[in-house]
Amino acid sequence: MTIKKILFPTDFSEGALGALPYAVDMAKSCGAELHLLHVIYDIANASGLYVPHVSIDEMYKELEAGARKELEKFGLEERRGLGKVEYDILRGVPYEEILKYAGDKGIDLIVLGTHGRKGLDRFLFGSTAEKVVRYARCPVLTVRGEQRE
Repeated sequence: MTIKKILFPTDFSEGALGALPYAVDMAKSCGAELHLLHVIYDIANASGLYVPHVSIDEMYKELEAGARKELEKFGLEERRGLGKVEYDILRGVPYEEILKYAGDKGIDLIVLGTHGRKGLDRFLFGSTAEKVVRYARCPVLTVRGEQRE
């Protein structure tokens, strides 16, 4: 199996930062491109709520600009010496956008951190990592974040 493109979706959390070295090391050892992706959760689409477009469009423009800056500096030290890195910001339901991106870009491996949420938190937010593992058409490496009591 040849790995030429690795996708690293991030929410900028500590769990994601802990998983980044795995993606970077694999990209270096395989000579692969690293794709850093952040998905801004689209609340209006997910909830079906009506939100006036002018205000929500402005809000998303600001969120996208901030996310792009954060994405480009995320784990900069860990990524030093890495070849090609691509940055993308999408809006939607995270697991759906991650899977679509992987298919559209011909991703060979997805590396992502997990939060280990439990109880109500898991019920409300679901598990993006779990859905990516379940539905991805390529291999997925999950890196578990630290357990919190």
